[in-house]
Amino acid sequence: MRTRREAFTIGMGGLGVAVAGGAPAGAVTAQHVNLPIAIEPGAILVSTSQRMLYFAQGDGTAIRYRVAVGKPGKQWFGTRIIDGKHIRPAWAPPEEVKRAQPYLPDYIEGGAPNNPMGAAALTITPGEYAIHGTSASMRASIGSYASYGCIRMLDEDVLDLLPRVRVGARIHVVR
Repeated sequence: MRTRREAFTIGMGGLGVAVAGGAPAGAVTAQHVNLPIAIEPGAILVSTSQRMLYFAQGDGTAIRYRVAVGKPGKQWFGTRIIDGKHIRPAWAPPEEVKRAQPYLPDYIEGGAPNNPMGAAALTITPGEYAIHGTSASMRASIGSYASYGCIRMLDEDVLDLLPRVRVGARIHVVR
């Protein structure tokens, strides 16, 4: 977990109420499907047009999760690297988010009721992005264009994905 000075500056907006104790709010929604395009085993594919995340299993199949993706003009595309795995991460809004929502606090402790990162996060390099959970009040955003570039998942789904992904894995984001 990062210290106060090292708080995440992850590019997504909004506040919400965390699920009590970081516990999952429901059953995992993942589905086993065929991969839509070939990627290396252990990699992640995010289709922004489908608002789906695929975890490649290595046999041509994937575990698929519904996600929220960046709002129009806030999306990014390409290949990056997963550089960290964090449970109940702290959050500090990036400058762009703070300008758009000046009422946000400068720092929110991990596990705090108003922390928008949810139960867990997979951080992505380079940039200020992550694949992360969501708070109870933001659950309805899953399946939509809602973030400042992060990939937002249900808490129970990010907790299912977290142990499957290794630090150093690639994430491919496509339209």
